[in-house]
Amino acid sequence: MESSNPVLTRLDETARVQRRVLGTAPATEMTIDDVVVRTVGLLILTGATAAVSWVTLRGDWVGVAAVGTALAGLVLALVISIRRITNPLVIGLYAVLQGGLLGVASRGFEMVYPGIVLQAVAGTFGVFLGMAVLYGLRVLRATPRFARLVVGALIGIVALSLVNFVIYLVSGRETLEIYSTTSQVGWLPYVFALVAITVGALTFVLDFDLIERGARDGLPTRFAWYCAFGLLVGLIFLYWQILRLISYIRR
Repeated sequence: MESSNPVLTRLDETARVQRRVLGTAPATEMTIDDVVVRTVGLLILTGATAAVSWVTLRGDWVGVAAVGTALAGLVLALVISIRRITNPLVIGLYAVLQGGLLGVASRGFEMVYPGIVLQAVAGTFGVFLGMAVLYGLRVLRATPRFARLVVGALIGIVALSLVNFVIYLVSGRETLEIYSTTSQVGWLPYVFALVAITVGALTFVLDFDLIERGARDGLPTRFAWYCAFGLLVGLIFLYWQILRLISYIRR
């Protein structure tokens, strides 16, 4: 079974290769605590960078910084995921780039809707902790059927988002997602945002399961950075969806 998070999907393959090549457990094995500590560290780095960009980037630099950090972050995320990079400096660079983008974009929303950033952050971590509790109590289990449903829904959301963005660039029409902070919102963007948040939350159940099995299968400690990176990607996705939904509600 694979995670719906593309960053973490390849851990199962890595664990199998590790066992086949070494034949025994590595000298230091990854634990869940290792993943937690590194995830917290990356979140602190992302938040600190976001705060700096919030305060320092003004005027004409805002658009350039947003586009630049978005593109650089996307490229770096693909490289880390495909090559399964576990170097903390490279993963830390991704956190810095995303923090820069988060700070610039969030300040734009905050100027229009005061207090929205705090609401979105609280909502993001509330959902994340809720999923952790539900997984820990085994209320939600990462069964093969559950995984297929979540993965299929996530692929559909990403595909529809891309199509919607292309339509917006070509015609200026906003349908499933509203990109302006002031445009009127119909019922369809509300439904799409709620579905995206729900699916984004459910992906954590699969990620928790995959990390737990990675620790059980004896992955080396360095892969804790890779796992933390995957969770950071999921949290950032969830934050954007919640931020967008709250902006709809407050118009």
